Amino acid sequence: MEKYKNIALVAHDNRKKDLIEWVEWNYEILIEHNLICTGTTGKMVENALLNKIEMKELKKKITKLKSGPLGGDQQLGALVAEGKIDILIFFWDPMQPQPHDVDVKALLRISVLYNVPTACNRSTADFIISSHLMDEKYLSILKDYSKYIEREL
Repeated sequence: MEKYKNIALVAHDNRKKDLIEWVEWNYEILIEHNLICTGTTGKMVENALLNKIEMKELKKKITKLKSGPLGGDQQLGALVAEGKIDILIFFWDPMQPQPHDVDVKALLRISVLYNVPTACNRSTADFIISSHLMDEKYLSILKDYSKYIEREL
């Protein structure tokens, strides 16, 4: 993980307001990094940061994927598997069933599999973003899962 991180930002509908408040509170740290967002969340993050940073710079900082239910969660999972996501901030709604629930579970599973720091609530997100490791290179240790694959063969 390099000094400048690739931070994924995702939120379910009932948690988008919480995530946007968190982004506005932490914008000075976040704009130092690359932000990757799913559809609507990305538009909301962009709008929240427009008053804080010039549009030209903002376009370089935010990558918007498809909406979660339309494949955005899967796109994000693929980026995790490719080593292109360093941190996942995913404010998911534990009280509301999602039509793409299997994609949500797959994203959370893959983030654990690839040892990506993952925050599912504001407290954890606060701890991650306030860590001194945010401004440093970090070598993430990956577990070797090849033995699991060999057993299946």
